[in-house]
Amino acid sequence: MSADVVIGIDVSKAQLDIGVLPTGEVWQSANETQALSDLASRLLELAPKLVVMEATGGLEIPVAAALSRGGLPVVVVNPRQVREFARSMGRLAKTDKIDALSLALFGERVRPERRPLPDDLAQAFDALLARRRQLVLMLAEEKNRLQQARSREVRSGIQRHMRWLESEIKSVERGLTDSVRKSPIWRAKDDLLRSVPGVGRVTSFTALAELPELGRLNRKQIASLVGVAPHACDSGTLRGKRIIWGGRAAMREALYMAALAASRFNPALRAFYQRLLASGKPRKLALVACMRKLLIILNAIIRDGQPWNPLAA
Repeated sequence: MSADVVIGIDVSKAQLDIGVLPTGEVWQSANETQALSDLASRLLELAPKLVVMEATGGLEIPVAAALSRGGLPVVVVNPRQVREFARSMGRLAKTDKIDALSLALFGERVRPERRPLPDDLAQAFDALLARRRQLVLMLAEEKNRLQQARSREVRSGIQRHMRWLESEIKSVERGLTDSVRKSPIWRAKDDLLRSVPGVGRVTSFTALAELPELGRLNRKQIASLVGVAPHACDSGTLRGKRIIWGGRAAMREALYMAALAASRFNPALRAFYQRLLASGKPRKLALVACMRKLLIILNAIIRDGQPWNPLAA
């Protein structure tokens, strides 16, 4: 087969739809352990340049890991990018088979960059972090319900559930801490990240799980990847405001909370924040700028392997 073979895989819970370019061949495979092993062997015979699949809420992880272990060049891409690409090519219909070929075409034309896939430890850590976010959200919802509850029995039940959620959050946090402390690499990175005033345990853990590229990219690339880089909205004589969008939502949320703390307690970022406000910038814009500056600081700290130095900020 040609070295230009590109394969797209549309992943669902029960089955996989596989599309191959340039032949246009499409077939299905069960999303099961043995079937994945057989699929890897079959795809290796095609010697693909790239195997492309979308991020689908975690369903793609075991598929990508199995094919990657089989020696295939796997890349997981943003589903919105693929959908917009398909529309730009006039593909308005959406079926599993069409999606598989659209993924292959996206890989053929765009050639997305391959990034290392998370290992088993990283996947388990990410799952714990996601569980913590779910529990924190449930706790916030229960607090809101408690304020509106009028029945004593209902209030008592909500309070019991809140105590259980708080206990579960602490248990998950202990698991996250244990995972970091068991890994010398993660432990060293965690110590570096938390040396920055304003960066706490949650922000550091989120960076470890959601941003493995930290320290490997330049300042513009890392800001764009997370979604805190300003994008122009200019057309003709219209000059719009610069806005941020896209990127990794979980990391951006953690950065927001860290920037709130850093704008008060980090000397360098506090001065930066106050300077922006004094120049007439809106508070939200100034805070987003602090998020970007904080991210760039964290990127440099991991890159250089040196803890926070207020004189160098």
